[in-house]
Amino acid sequence: MKIARFEHDSKTDYGFVVGGMIVQASKIGIELPETLDKLVMSGSLVNQTFLSRLQKASSAAKDKIPMKQVRLLHPLERPGKIICLGRNYLQHIVEGGNTPPKGLMIFLKPLTALTGPYDPIIYPSITKELDYEGELAVVIGKTVKGISREEAYSAIAGYMIMNDVSARDIQLTDKQWTRGKGCDTFAPMGPWLTTKEEVPWPLNLYIKTWVNEEIRQDDNTSNMLRKVDEIIAHLSEGMTLEAGDIISTGTPQGVGYYMKPYPRLLNPGDKVRIEIERLGYIENVVRI
Repeated sequence: MKIARFEHDSKTDYGFVVGGMIVQASKIGIELPETLDKLVMSGSLVNQTFLSRLQKASSAAKDKIPMKQVRLLHPLERPGKIICLGRNYLQHIVEGGNTPPKGLMIFLKPLTALTGPYDPIIYPSITKELDYEGELAVVIGKTVKGISREEAYSAIAGYMIMNDVSARDIQLTDKQWTRGKGCDTFAPMGPWLTTKEEVPWPLNLYIKTWVNEEIRQDDNTSNMLRKVDEIIAHLSEGMTLEAGDIISTGTPQGVGYYMKPYPRLLNPGDKVRIEIERLGYIENVVRI
């Protein structure tokens, strides 16, 4: 099931993607929370019986809105945390001349970095080295602390695509990554939340990034060093993961900064498209 947050007739709503249409949550005959954030935070999306009810009700609904009539928004308006991993694909580590980290290399993005799946990426004046990173994002569906790897998948509500946009000069000068990866619009996300029953195994999905129709990243999530269950278990050892938190799992090789013989970074007017198998795609144009 794909659940989208969208704008229609100047109003923000959420609903279920059925083919090329959207069924508003309020029109499926099941009493639901008023926002997608609240639905995720309720813990209902980790309940298979509840998901089956939603699937049947949304498929049977007759009142649908054509997708072309809505503007898709980043699925969660105000997630609790946006946790990101660095250096989680071996070939990306190699292209940067680095070695695999002994633990998890993590940083946080602020909520103000969020932007929609087809909205512009704003090129900030504080950088001259803007880059892209296509990533699989995991949405936590129930609050957990100290969860085991064996139980970790039970905590997942679903998956999305994220572009971990990065100001490389700031990132490398600061020696820590939050400011260089935390500017406004540096977390395009979506296009919707795909619930986990549609992606029973997230570790065999192709992930591809194009810049202006040229493919730059072409890999598979099976090549993550730290797998999704390990990431969740490791983080939850010391950090409570709450329903609605987002974990972005790192990027594969092919970022612009490390391309040879010279960096091929983003410029105003460039279009970045990221596609992950089963999840759809996001596409953002760089603007000043």
